[in-house]
Amino acid sequence: MSLVGFKAQNHRQQVGKRGAKPEVDNLETPVEHFAPWHERFGFTIDVAALPHNAKLPRYFTPEDNGLLQSWAGERVWCNPPYSDIEPWVQKAKAEGFAADLIVMLLPANRTEQGWWQRHVEPGRRGGTLRVEFLPGRMRFIKYGHDKVEPNQRPPFGNCLVIWGRG
Repeated sequence: MSLVGFKAQNHRQQVGKRGAKPEVDNLETPVEHFAPWHERFGFTIDVAALPHNAKLPRYFTPEDNGLLQSWAGERVWCNPPYSDIEPWVQKAKAEGFAADLIVMLLPANRTEQGWWQRHVEPGRRGGTLRVEFLPGRMRFIKYGHDKVEPNQRPPFGNCLVIWGRG
């Protein structure tokens, strides 16, 4: 497969011109991926969700604004909007010692970007967080759909970035 001519969705340059795309930002993590992570980590809240894609009974919607809420004492699950990842990673970094655990599902192909270099890499090197690169390419449930359908993989792999014990 060639990436010649590929135009990534929701990168800063594109979002600035046209805004975020709900069909990209509102992708749902399928239960077959989430269930083993939930069993392993015992999440208590989903901090970046919509009612139709929340993974837990307790969740913050865009109206609640998980970036403004305290995550203290929580075991946090976060699949942030990929059009604006940095504020979510900054929040996790800031809440990392107050929360019991924070697990974020992030694109694995953005390690060269400023937000990764500023907020993830120093913690990875310093031992305050760890990164688990996931095998293959996850399929997501597309906005407005209720199940994973063919060809619903992003053109990149994913990783879990984990602050805390778990």
